[in-house]
Amino acid sequence: MQLSLMTTTASNTDYFSGLALDVEQLTTNAIPVAIGLVCFVLFVLLSRPLSQLAIKPLGFVSKSKLFTVVSRRLVSFFIMMLGFYIFLRLAGLTQFALALISGTGLAGLIVGFAFKDIAENFISSLLLSIQKPFRIGDVLTIENYTGVVDQVTSRATTIVDFDGNHIQIPNATVYKNVIKNYTANPNTRVQFTIGIGYDASVSYVQALILDKLQSYPVVLNQPPAQVLVDNLGASTINLTVSVWVDSHDTSLPKAKSMLQKNILQLLLDENISMPDDARERIIIQADQQPPVQAITKTSLDEQLEVSEDLSSDVTEIKRQADAARSPEAGENIL
Repeated sequence: MQLSLMTTTASNTDYFSGLALDVEQLTTNAIPVAIGLVCFVLFVLLSRPLSQLAIKPLGFVSKSKLFTVVSRRLVSFFIMMLGFYIFLRLAGLTQFALALISGTGLAGLIVGFAFKDIAENFISSLLLSIQKPFRIGDVLTIENYTGVVDQVTSRATTIVDFDGNHIQIPNATVYKNVIKNYTANPNTRVQFTIGIGYDASVSYVQALILDKLQSYPVVLNQPPAQVLVDNLGASTINLTVSVWVDSHDTSLPKAKSMLQKNILQLLLDENISMPDDARERIIIQADQQPPVQAITKTSLDEQLEVSEDLSSDVTEIKRQADAARSPEAGENIL
């Protein structure tokens, strides 16, 4: 009986000793875990203000909103990951922390290969927002598409062509291709060819056309207009007329049409011959044909308007783009 009581007492003593050891071990482990958890929460709370402070100097490098947002989120992510790593170290999970970091790198590599095109497009968007090779409202030609830039999002550049169609071009394509900008330099050359007969004085016609061109406000004085002999045709001396206009305010097709009509009228009024290259054989039978009447030259003055609308088509395209439904919901990054 006494032996049994002693055995029971010893057993209880061992139980309480083990329990005390477990509580002590739990307390010893819980303190670093609690400290690590507090550190992680602090890092999460401080990630936003610290990231904003860290990227402040980048504002002197670029004013791009997209670049600012991406930089801030990357810095915030690394700050939170640092806090999580400290938490794992204090919790005694060093090996797990190293495995987590290695796994994150491997996962990032796999995701990078899987979403290569998306990543390339996003990086191109970021570079476009930083470098700003063009602006909203510029007239561009990108990969055989010509139109007015309406929107640039993180995915694509939207241009509106002169038929009113919205064309979305992935930013990776925009960044890698040749961009022809018609708006960067407002001075644009307008050219057309006109043929005069070999019996006409080339020097006189050149001076006549140049003098007439100076009377049009749409034609810029600098660079000066030119009338040059382009080539000698079968029946005409072909002259190339070159003028410069402000494409911001003037429609190039309208200006070209107006100038050709007025130069044609000028040459007709001055009796400058303009033979046709085509050759025609006419057989006249006097017994059956009526007398040939003299061909009279009708003036084109009645057909020409005193003042023509030469306003730029870009303004109308911009108005239509503003009124149309946007094909993509996204904020402009330029």
